[in-house]
Amino acid sequence: MLDIKVVIFKEFDIHELYNVLQLRSDIFVVEQDCVYLDLDGKDEKAIHVIGLKDAKVVAYTRIFKPGDYFDQASIGRVAVHKEYRKYGYGKVIIQESIQAVKELFNTNEILISAQAYLEKFYNDLGFKTIGDGYLEDGIPHIKMFKK
Repeated sequence: MLDIKVVIFKEFDIHELYNVLQLRSDIFVVEQDCVYLDLDGKDEKAIHVIGLKDAKVVAYTRIFKPGDYFDQASIGRVAVHKEYRKYGYGKVIIQESIQAVKELFNTNEILISAQAYLEKFYNDLGFKTIGDGYLEDGIPHIKMFKK
């Protein structure tokens, strides 16, 4: 099973922060071959949902309260280590993030900017596509909403 840790930015220990940033870089910059500014100044506002397996960071999201990123609460920077995707940890980290949004922000409304190829994955978790697709950092994305 995946151990879940929910922290604000100042609660990170330096090694855990390094591991989260390394995971994000491995996936979004190297694996997806996308040059973009991951360190966007929003991590300090975010709540960080970390999935650990045997004390190793293998899954991650950051969540925002309404108004900090979108008008609604949001989940972003969804990352699961390549070697651990076959265990369903993507679903687990999103479900845990949805629960954290409910508990911490007292809302069920969540807006995400999802990579388009993950539309069915998010549909299965209760998100519905809204609007047309668009490019974000050169990658096709769609807005999705869960109520």
